[in-house]
Amino acid sequence: MMLLAGLCGVLLAAGVLLIVDGLRGGPRPASVTRRHAPFDRARLWRAGGLAAAGLVVTRWPAVAVGLGGLGWFWTELFGSRRAREEAIARTEAIASWTEMLRDTMAGAHGLEEAVVTTAVVAPDAIRAEVIALSVRLERQPLDVALRAFADELNHPTGDLVVTALSLAAQGSVGQLSELLGALAVAARDETAMRLRVEAARARLRTAVRVIAAVTALTVAGLVVFNRSYLDAYSDATGQLVLALVVAMWGAGLWWLGRMSRFMAPERFFASHTGEQAR
Repeated sequence: MMLLAGLCGVLLAAGVLLIVDGLRGGPRPASVTRRHAPFDRARLWRAGGLAAAGLVVTRWPAVAVGLGGLGWFWTELFGSRRAREEAIARTEAIASWTEMLRDTMAGAHGLEEAVVTTAVVAPDAIRAEVIALSVRLERQPLDVALRAFADELNHPTGDLVVTALSLAAQGSVGQLSELLGALAVAARDETAMRLRVEAARARLRTAVRVIAAVTALTVAGLVVFNRSYLDAYSDATGQLVLALVVAMWGAGLWWLGRMSRFMAPERFFASHTGEQAR
């Protein structure tokens, strides 16, 4: 009965997590959804695996639910170095491609021709999106293709570049080369700023990992070497107390993880779309 109750608790927690994630996510472009789908499956498997392991080892529903939540929010708590590096690389790539556009257009090329010319030599981080833009220009108007390009980039600086190109296509920008140069400089400044922020918050991320590791090792040591010390948590009252402890521990880790994240500015097009929808 304890095992069955724990399994029900794990399933209930997984359902609540899925509902919260769905309500928080909001509408996303198709390309962004496809990009994050494997990650969502990975976190689901991670949460289920940790919850099942905790239930098998301890037979305590509170521990299983806590480990499931830890697995689900693993990336938010401990951060993803690869994701941070990719975000910085995309910002730098947008700056480089903006400079390519500026230099290509200075050679008496039109905007659409400059996009097609720079597609094959665009930086690796955004080459797929730029190539898709060049292909889309063959069958769509420039403003529509640029808007889809902004959705695929999913980057605030990319929105500014797309806005400048859209205005230039309508003849609203007289000095496009100077504007693109200024945007490239701003993107490089953002990259430098993010590098400084990441270096400053590395200590905080390390603290989160150390606290989580020490706590997990302490609990594992008690379970293996002194299980009788934890007998007080075996009944229903003990499980409620343990659930409160796990919730407070998880909230503390979540707060530390939130403090260590880089808060990127809101996208121009995303906020504008949301206002129109309302």
